[in-house]
Amino acid sequence: MRFEELEIIDPILKALRDKNYEEPTPIQEKAIPIVLKRKDVLGCAQTGTGKTAAFSIPIIQQIHNREGQKSGKPKLRSLIVTPTRELAIQIDESIKDYSKYTNLKHTVIFGGVKQGKQVRKIREGIHILVATPGRLLDLISQGIFNLDDIKIFVLDEADRMLDMGFINDIRKLLKMLPEKRQSLFFSAT
Repeated sequence: MRFEELEIIDPILKALRDKNYEEPTPIQEKAIPIVLKRKDVLGCAQTGTGKTAAFSIPIIQQIHNREGQKSGKPKLRSLIVTPTRELAIQIDESIKDYSKYTNLKHTVIFGGVKQGKQVRKIREGIHILVATPGRLLDLISQGIFNLDDIKIFVLDEADRMLDMGFINDIRKLLKMLPEKRQSLFFSAT
């Protein structure tokens, strides 16, 4: 199977060709069509099998198709929560690569650094936010933004999040998210 057979739009296919991606991995082949149909997904695959592309490609496509041509300040439509700053940065870089031929705006937030630059990006308007739980809850509690317009919620490395003691943070987040949303949970175990 090739990415073209997964009904991925041309701007994303072009970005995938730039990365020399030709054939989807098993998790991508299974998850992408389901996510594009706006169904919830619980995906489990070993580290290094392309889970990030399995959720980020269809998220980019959904948002691009709904809002990619709109002018004005973008609304936050997708939240991707992950346990570590390294993983958050890595996911944001992948989104940058896959969305480079679209008009989507995205950013990453994590603790351990001053929040000024992160807050500026959010206030400018973004479609996709990649975040670690601590900084995310901190900025929400400061009133910097809210999660009212989220359409797609991703919990990446869900197993590690729970192992690292983020269960209470995740419970808080789930209460803040709209009830009507697409939920994607990805894990290595």
